[in-house]
Amino acid sequence: MSSYWLLEPHEPLRVRPREGTVDVAIVGGGVTGLACAVALARGGRSVRVHEAREVASGASGRNGGFALRGGAMAYDVAREWMGADAARSYWRWTEDALARMLELGGDAFEPVGSLRLAADQEERDEIRREYETLVEDGFAAQWRDELPGRIGERFPAAIFHPGDAALQPARWVRQLAVLAVEAGVDLREHDRVASLDALDADRIVVATDGYPSGLLGDLEGAIIPTRGQMIATEPLAERVFACPHYGRHGFDYWQQTLDGRVLAGGFRDYALDTEFTADETTTTPIQEALERFVADVVGRPVAVEHRWAGIFGLVLDFLPVVGPHPHDERVWIAGGYSGHGNVLGFACGETVGRALLGEDQPMLEQFRPDRLLAAAA
Repeated sequence: MSSYWLLEPHEPLRVRPREGTVDVAIVGGGVTGLACAVALARGGRSVRVHEAREVASGASGRNGGFALRGGAMAYDVAREWMGADAARSYWRWTEDALARMLELGGDAFEPVGSLRLAADQEERDEIRREYETLVEDGFAAQWRDELPGRIGERFPAAIFHPGDAALQPARWVRQLAVLAVEAGVDLREHDRVASLDALDADRIVVATDGYPSGLLGDLEGAIIPTRGQMIATEPLAERVFACPHYGRHGFDYWQQTLDGRVLAGGFRDYALDTEFTADETTTTPIQEALERFVADVVGRPVAVEHRWAGIFGLVLDFLPVVGPHPHDERVWIAGGYSGHGNVLGFACGETVGRALLGEDQPMLEQFRPDRLLAAAA
């Protein structure tokens, strides 16, 4: 089945093709590629985007619809791993990106915050440490010991992140595509790139996140394709969930849309032997687990009307992979968001665009692609 998000009607893009060499060719018409294209085109560069399918058809239109600050690792872990100053800068950088997304995205976003839930006492202790670290470093966060309804029966505590948002990701990325075309970007859908030699550009940005592109040489495979499966129920008459929820270390995530549907994803830990894949096919064990989970948190079985899967890029240190290819400075890479691509993808796309415009981007030092080759060696 198709992603629920991608079924929303939309106007076709009115693209103005550009002939000949461009300053930058971008492979991938998702949030990263389009954010990069907008930044470059507004900075006066000629840009061509090559999308193998349609805008937002990959992970950008197949995810859970969460717009969350921060990265894939918990903030207290990031502070230990990266250092206190670097972790603070990282989180502030994502907050700034999320604020720009809310300004640009309009009705694609609901600024309702998000809940990070603890599934047991051990996870409660973990998220309590994260909460205390966030507050210590000046970030807005609220501790919740009492949760309403069946959520309170299943989850003993949560952190509420007030600045987060729910979003319709396909609508948002399609809006970015419109901004790109209006800025003069030559956006080519159904245009798969088989070789970098086929691109007539001074610089190339590969922005396919977890989808194997075959374009990255010895970096290919360092970002691990990982499948995230989703369901969307029939509309419910009652509002059960007021904001995006995620728990069990991110293996459960769900929200309720404005039309009443519950959208739930995750449970890939039920079958990790099958979920490290670039195949977008859904599987029965995980789909059944999602159905049981939704029935439990809602309090009754609910009919499922849509099922789909998307592929995101997992990186073992949970940091994005962004910057020039270690063996070809003509080529830049931006991906590896480890399931947090809605905000990180936008932030990294903008950052690459600004770097290629000659602006200093200190955050890139944390995301250097060559670190993956060093780790492998």
